[in-house]
Amino acid sequence: MKTYLDTPVRPDRNLSDEDTALAHALQINGRASFREIADALGVSDQTAARRWTRLRSAGKLRVLGLTDPARLGDSRWIVRVRCTPDAAVSLGEALARRTDTSWVGINSGGTEITCAVRTRGPGLEETLLLQKLPRTPQVVDVSAHCLLHIFFGRDLSAINKRGPLTAAQVKALTPRVAPVPVTDATPPVTLDDGDRHLLDLLARDGRASPGELATATGLSQSTVRRRITELRTSGVLYFDVEYHPDVLRERFRAALWLEVEPSRLAEAGAALAAHPEVSFAAAVTGTANLYAATDVTTAQVFYRYVTESVAALPGLRHVATAPVHRTVKGPGPYLPGRA
Repeated sequence: MKTYLDTPVRPDRNLSDEDTALAHALQINGRASFREIADALGVSDQTAARRWTRLRSAGKLRVLGLTDPARLGDSRWIVRVRCTPDAAVSLGEALARRTDTSWVGINSGGTEITCAVRTRGPGLEETLLLQKLPRTPQVVDVSAHCLLHIFFGRDLSAINKRGPLTAAQVKALTPRVAPVPVTDATPPVTLDDGDRHLLDLLARDGRASPGELATATGLSQSTVRRRITELRTSGVLYFDVEYHPDVLRERFRAALWLEVEPSRLAEAGAALAAHPEVSFAAAVTGTANLYAATDVTTAQVFYRYVTESVAALPGLRHVATAPVHRTVKGPGPYLPGRA
């Protein structure tokens, strides 16, 4: 079945300089008005709107309103499923259809599937991990690694490191209301049914207008605006840009599973997060306690990256790599048939 991520991309698979600037602007503030974007980029608001419509209609990118699991008392895990190659695609698509998964990828020649799994509370009870997957004949092994700390990649992407916008443009687009500081003692936010409905709509279209959201939820436009601001300020809601895998993705992608001395983990994670090759980096449970997603131009470049930049990380004990062959699902909902 055709999905958003399988939507054919036109021959100009990479974005133009102007389109990349727009994507960078949306990554900074997915709800920025076209006037705000236009002012920062030095174009008319009609031009900004036209570029966005073209990119979204072509299936190249979309803006998503996502929630931070930690602010809702949920946990996030990275799950590795070793399987027989003939089962990788069907298993990956089955995992992608679940509402508790994101970033489903087929790795290592089709012998491994990785995905992010979100669970209510700190444990993995009552999830697919302990029930369905181990009983599937084609599954060889399942391991789960809890995300302990994200060094880079919650509402940021590689374009934040390599994007074309200047510091002044970034400052102009940065949301004026920043999330309140959160500590380990900060209690999770409780949502009501209206919040959940609003968040479900934003997860599918992060740039839906207040009018559209008001019509769908039965709330007034002023209430929609106020609640979005409150959810952003509390740290629950953030906006991300989902790209078609052919857009802003280089030709060689791989996952890194690093074993680092515990006393150097924070230092190594911060250093890894600064690498331009890294699009996501987090401390996780398990022997390999530092995970990263990377993308570079070729396997040869990846070799130099691993033997030079990765090898220089403080406290590094062991490195394991897994090339990513296909992204079945990104950060947002799996939408079969999306054009």
